[in-house]
Amino acid sequence: MKKNRFPLLLTLLVFGYAFLYGPILSLIIYSFNESRLVTVWGGWSTKWYGELMQNQAILDAALLSLKIAAISASFAVILGTMAALALVRFKRFKGKTALEIMVAAPMVMPDVILGLALLLLFVAMSDFIGWPDGRGQTTIALAHTTFALAYVTVVVRSRIAHLDQSLEEAAMDLGAKPLKVFFAITLPIIAPALVAGWLLAFTLSLDDLVVASFVSGPGSTTLPMVVYSSVRLGVSPQINALATLIVVLVSLAVAIAGYVMYRQEKQKQAEINAGN
Repeated sequence: MKKNRFPLLLTLLVFGYAFLYGPILSLIIYSFNESRLVTVWGGWSTKWYGELMQNQAILDAALLSLKIAAISASFAVILGTMAALALVRFKRFKGKTALEIMVAAPMVMPDVILGLALLLLFVAMSDFIGWPDGRGQTTIALAHTTFALAYVTVVVRSRIAHLDQSLEEAAMDLGAKPLKVFFAITLPIIAPALVAGWLLAFTLSLDDLVVASFVSGPGSTTLPMVVYSSVRLGVSPQINALATLIVVLVSLAVAIAGYVMYRQEKQKQAEINAGN
């Protein structure tokens, strides 16, 4: 019975992967298309990569997106770690339920509602206190920190919840101050969760279009906004080239991360075997 089901499962698996990665493969192939029409094959060429490198609008937008993503991810990790510690370590305090709702809200709230709410907030703040003075890089970074904070909190909170508190208690029994315990004991243990949260926040910020469209202003166009504007007028081969470069960079990053994890696991196993 199981052998009879194997061809069906294999067919479904192949179809699923083809459905997911077929368009990406097609995009990569057509990035080397000589023709300006992306649906008409005109021979192999790399000229669109050269034109992409000369497109200052896309390069500036990419640099701005990377800068905003790094800033918002860093602040999201700091604030998310503080929120996770408060929710896990302090069992009961006034406002805990409200804090949990506020942390979880950006994950379930539609991007349009979140973007509109942040836009109204920034406009009201500008009218009352004079800051922010217009919409731009600062407002985008604040908006991205707001929704990335929720995801970082979930990741870090799950790690802290399974942390062995006896290690921290032993350090405090030996005279270490709470701040010293956090940086010497807690932080190294939860470091993988912090890295995972930072990468997740960085990716969410880099990929955002809807929220950034609400809170951006003149001179603060992110890469997704430039790509969306270009696609509305027809897919340009330069966009295919840009997408191919992003796929290659992400694949390299995943391969390097996998290799590092493999080496660490192999080294850890060698140390265990040496100890035995």
